[in-house]
Amino acid sequence: MSETFAEYILNEEDWIRKMEIMFYLQKKARVFFDKSVVLKTELTKLFIETMKIDVDENLVITACLLCNCKKPTDFSDISKVKTYAKDGAEYLRTLGFSERFCKICEEVNRYSGSTPREKEGDILELVDQFGGMLMDRPERIAFKPDEALVLLEHRNLKGVENRYLEQFKQFVNQMQEVYV
Repeated sequence: MSETFAEYILNEEDWIRKMEIMFYLQKKARVFFDKSVVLKTELTKLFIETMKIDVDENLVITACLLCNCKKPTDFSDISKVKTYAKDGAEYLRTLGFSERFCKICEEVNRYSGSTPREKEGDILELVDQFGGMLMDRPERIAFKPDEALVLLEHRNLKGVENRYLEQFKQFVNQMQEVYV
């Protein structure tokens, strides 16, 4: 019996090796993988370990690497922006990933309306949005971490529940103290 891609990458516990696998998947299957994915994966790993979040770290790291697999590179088509996470989850099902794993990946944003949310989905949402604000984009320069944190809480997540928001704010503040 041959191993599925899902089993292959989930069984690999070295997160650097997982990134190498993603690099080759990007070349072979044209999935989205760039420096933003690497940054967000590192943030995810640091957040889980620093704050001692009770989740399967390997599962969350793998989901972080794959959740944006169908992310568009052109954000002018808002319909694609609203469906890329769901499209990505559907693609991941074809690679052998479980329904729960695909649901977690789909919850990187709120466009699909997935409820109830998985705790791992809340982590992906925080890291994806915060990490994205830390990077330069064609339309704007990167935000400083404290600015990104304010925007995350008071704009992006305004009026929605994310079970890890307070811990994530503590994490960012701790990291700023370390790196200042």
